[in-house]
Amino acid sequence: MILRLAATLLLASVMVADDLETEVKRFVDVFAALEREAADPVPPEKAFYEGAIPGLLRRLDPHSVFFDPEQFEQLKKIETSTQKGFGTVVSILPGRIIVLQTTPGTPSARSGISPGDEILAVNNYAIDRLDFEQIIALLGQSRQQPAKLHVRRAGSPRVLEFTLVPEEMQSPSVERAFLLKAGVGYLRVASFDEKTADQIKEAIEKLGGAKLAGMVLDLRNNPGGLLPVAMQTAALFLKPGQTLLSVRGRKVEEQEQKVPPGNVPYTFPMAILINGKSASSSEIVAGAMQDHDRAIIIGEPSFGKGLVQSVFPLAESTGVALTTAFYYTPSGRSIQRPLKGADFALSSTAAHPNKQSQFRTDSGRIVKGGGGIQPDYEVYPEPNTRLRAALEASGSFTTFAIEYVRRHPVNSPDFEITSALVEEFRLFASERRIQPGITEWSRDGAFIRNRLKTEIFNQAFGVEKGDEVEAQRDPLILKALQVIAAK
Repeated sequence: MILRLAATLLLASVMVADDLETEVKRFVDVFAALEREAADPVPPEKAFYEGAIPGLLRRLDPHSVFFDPEQFEQLKKIETSTQKGFGTVVSILPGRIIVLQTTPGTPSARSGISPGDEILAVNNYAIDRLDFEQIIALLGQSRQQPAKLHVRRAGSPRVLEFTLVPEEMQSPSVERAFLLKAGVGYLRVASFDEKTADQIKEAIEKLGGAKLAGMVLDLRNNPGGLLPVAMQTAALFLKPGQTLLSVRGRKVEEQEQKVPPGNVPYTFPMAILINGKSASSSEIVAGAMQDHDRAIIIGEPSFGKGLVQSVFPLAESTGVALTTAFYYTPSGRSIQRPLKGADFALSSTAAHPNKQSQFRTDSGRIVKGGGGIQPDYEVYPEPNTRLRAALEASGSFTTFAIEYVRRHPVNSPDFEITSALVEEFRLFASERRIQPGITEWSRDGAFIRNRLKTEIFNQAFGVEKGDEVEAQRDPLILKALQVIAAK
């Protein structure tokens, strides 16, 4: 049975047809010698499932993978599963978890957990003993079953205990929607899920609809999602008949997707923000908008994942995911970045090389190819400093904000950071052995004021309002406002 599976995979490789029989026989002979002569017995499942087959696929590209029976069953379950959670937004610090917000009607809100609470342990795992990655893994596991939490609340001498039962969560992919200034909207889209395009349209209408003077679409850290939804999203802003993307592959007939007839797009000026974690569907949207001169792209070069992945069931309840085609922007640029270490030359230029060396937008602007989406303006986040790193790593901003709001309730969004409050924070940091020089403190003064206001608004009004404050110092957003104003 195992040998039949190996033969199936080998027949799907890129070998010349006349050599297939010889190569398969050689492969079987090697395993027969191994089984007959090796000092220790080698289970066929281990030899093939963990060795030969993954080794074959690894030489193709990092995205082609083999699923043994157990993994293939898990894949099918994941495809039909729903997301569960407790409805809590938390700040994860080294060895600490601070609750920033609880969503009304969710398990966390019903239990009585409040913003400012510190989670000390989850299912008896002490948080202060875990690093960042371990905390993330623990939180992920806790959402699969009832979780027992030990919580410290400011002003309470005893540790509180809560038991939360996870429920299905409706997490909108449009995470934030607000006005950056009069007439200019901001949308942060975390992924492209089934309802994302509808959520984007609904958010735009709430902000002002077609009357908006501009829009900033933030796709940073968006790993992608459903291709049809990405095309629906781009179609919200493009004219009928304009190309959205094309698909090409060695065994796939070339296809071109266009904006449907009768489409009525928004026409306000736009900027799209991307970074190195913007991938797949995010790149499809950004590439189409750039090629049609519909939006200015700002940020860092994107990830470069433009693969069509197809999952093929095989014998013995196994399966294999193979790269079968590549995505191209309307100007012909391959979204897929060249694959390193792919010995069989499975690359977007191997089967379908780009016919032109230069790529141009509808207006004739030259845009860079070579994989990923290259921004029109490369803008990076502000560099970290020693003082910023120390304040963030110690959780000073969050801890100070929790204590401050408890002692001085903030009720108005007109609240501003005063010099006296900054001095109070400086003394707070000094007590925690963060004692920079005057020059170093002054140099990061604007950053400190913004972070203080952000965390205080997180506690007083919720993380949405905190994000609005943080946006005021975001270099990419500031550049986007400048570009939109020049339109």
